[in-house]
Amino acid sequence: MTPTPGAPSLVTLLPVAPAAAANLALGGTGGFDWIEGGPEGGTRIGASLVAKSEGEGTYVPGWGIYVIARAGDGRAVGAMGFHSAPVEGRVEIGYDVVTAARGHGYATAALRALTAWALTQPGVTAVFARTTPDNTASRRVLERAGFTLTARGPQELTYERE
Repeated sequence: MTPTPGAPSLVTLLPVAPAAAANLALGGTGGFDWIEGGPEGGTRIGASLVAKSEGEGTYVPGWGIYVIARAGDGRAVGAMGFHSAPVEGRVEIGYDVVTAARGHGYATAALRALTAWALTQPGVTAVFARTTPDNTASRRVLERAGFTLTARGPQELTYERE
């Protein structure tokens, strides 16, 4: 997905290979040029999921993590990816943007592009994401990317796009 077909010119999604994901999970850069402050903790958690699935033999290419790179200079500003391969037509997505890069539309642009790609894959009928009720910024990203609130709990909100 480099560059991302149909994605706005704001970002490019760069696939993170399992070895690079393992490096990210252990505190490295994964071989990417990050802006100051990156990568954030959520990126490292997502990378650890990819490294773990690779070690267990369950990694499915395409259904891992992608670095969000600014189109202008190629520097990494965050990451986005799937928690696993789709299950019964649904796949969960998560994202994380470096604090200094928030508020510039990077997450929304990346979420639109990666969700659009996922929904074109055979058997995938829905992409969903979870966030907390107090995470207004994440809720706005999901809404701007066309996701709809489908479940509300005291600790968690679930958004979905079909």
